[in-house]
Amino acid sequence: MTGKYIKKVLVTGLAVGTLLTGCSSSAGQAAADASASGELTDAKQGEDAETETAADESSEPVAISIDKCSLGNPVVGDPENLIYGGDPSVLVDGDTVYLYTGHDASTDDEVAKATYNIPEYFCYSSTDMINWNPEGVVMTMDTVSWASNDTSAWAAQVMKHYDETAGKDMYYLYFCTWDKTGKQSIGVATSDSPKGPFTDIGEPLVRGAQTKPATSSYNDIDPTAWIETDEEGVEHRYLAWGNGIFYICQLNEDMISVTDINGDGDITSGKVYGEDDIVAKTTGLDSYTEAPWLYRRQDENGNYYGDYYLFFAHQWRECMAYATTDDLLNGEWSQTKLIMYPTSTSNTNHMGVCDFKGETYFIYHNGSLPKGNGYRRSACVRKLTFNEDGSIDLMEETSAGVGGTASTIESADGAKISHEGYVNSIADSDYPYGDVKLGADIGHEDEDALWVIRPGKADMSNETYVSLESENKSGLYITGKKDGPCILSQDTSASEEMYERQTFETVEGLSDSQGVSFRCVHYENKYLTFVDGELTLTDGSDAEAATFYIK
Repeated sequence: MTGKYIKKVLVTGLAVGTLLTGCSSSAGQAAADASASGELTDAKQGEDAETETAADESSEPVAISIDKCSLGNPVVGDPENLIYGGDPSVLVDGDTVYLYTGHDASTDDEVAKATYNIPEYFCYSSTDMINWNPEGVVMTMDTVSWASNDTSAWAAQVMKHYDETAGKDMYYLYFCTWDKTGKQSIGVATSDSPKGPFTDIGEPLVRGAQTKPATSSYNDIDPTAWIETDEEGVEHRYLAWGNGIFYICQLNEDMISVTDINGDGDITSGKVYGEDDIVAKTTGLDSYTEAPWLYRRQDENGNYYGDYYLFFAHQWRECMAYATTDDLLNGEWSQTKLIMYPTSTSNTNHMGVCDFKGETYFIYHNGSLPKGNGYRRSACVRKLTFNEDGSIDLMEETSAGVGGTASTIESADGAKISHEGYVNSIADSDYPYGDVKLGADIGHEDEDALWVIRPGKADMSNETYVSLESENKSGLYITGKKDGPCILSQDTSASEEMYERQTFETVEGLSDSQGVSFRCVHYENKYLTFVDGELTLTDGSDAEAATFYIK
């Protein structure tokens, strides 16, 4: 941006400082003093151009800083250095929650070839579900001797269990990867800390060649576990997993071996528990895809009650769904219920559910960071609410998440900037979303008019820069166009041009200093403006149509 302009730093709507950028500090002070007395003069007295310079400066829009949201989703990852991690799982351990992801490191070429490159597992910790601390790498795949490669750290879950022999709590990372026979298998690694490092036991816990029925080389993925003690004081340790087929078994007390239920000395797989040790229980589940997660509700005293929930990825592109049963091994599944459509930016999804400090949380992933997709994913969190009968209503992904704030951006007459209303498609050919319409009150739901005001992607250190992310279409931002209306678009390139097109300088409202106008960083002196109900870039000559109010 060329020329000089006054920049007011606003805190809760009040000007607390005035700076004149482009000047030395002494000149800025002179201008501030003059402004305080109701006059704007150049700091250099006696120059012939004094009057003309002051006029030029006073006509330049006043840049301001508005409240921005750096919290919310994704909760982990790095939006500046672009570190990705998908297939999240969660462990509550006392007053701390641990979040685990694989490290999505696929290159552009690998993404084009639909190739996962996941060399290791990350861990993060939180005591409030809002602020997350990176705990580093907990296991790398080059330490798994039976794996066929070191880039397939597929979905994992960590469980805590007391080890009688060791006399202390131990932690077990259940994971999946390709074995040397060309099939996916379930592994387990151990540690005496939830932060790792985890050490693989040296062989698969469940071999892909072992399970039946089988329909592919990757049926045996996405392990989830559940531990509870029944009313008679008997502890039950369940392990479940599966792509296309849902398998479940019980674990021995050592947590690293499958229970031989029928006592024949061999771990067998089939469809009837008791006759076989590993059973396929897909019957009754509608369009079960993968990513199972076992869960049961807790009362105020921490006691489990009611049915078991099986959350899972449903259909393709992956939606989120659940079914319930009163018995994980022998019970029938309830009717499958859809609870989340595909996210706006990833073809897969993988959830975890946990209770923490009186709330239930739903953890999932999307591709909302720049250049994100189904091979560069990021973990997100939102609250999960149950109805009185235990059912769960349909919910959307959320950019604000647990700790962030979403706002409306309205014109003087109350018209809200919104995107067109739509349900995310299940067709891969419809992605990435890059041309969603924007306008005045064109959405179908209230959330279509909610925006998370982010630090500007073009320069996150510039306090007058913002980027405007959709609350319910995470990873899609208001994007300026040289010709025609602005669009809501995913950033698939992370290029300087896209960063600038999705960044706006905030200035005092062109028609009202109590409002705000948004000047596009990429297209000089072009402002977001309502024109015949569409959101477009103009020169701001219709000042009222280019002035907005954040609520």
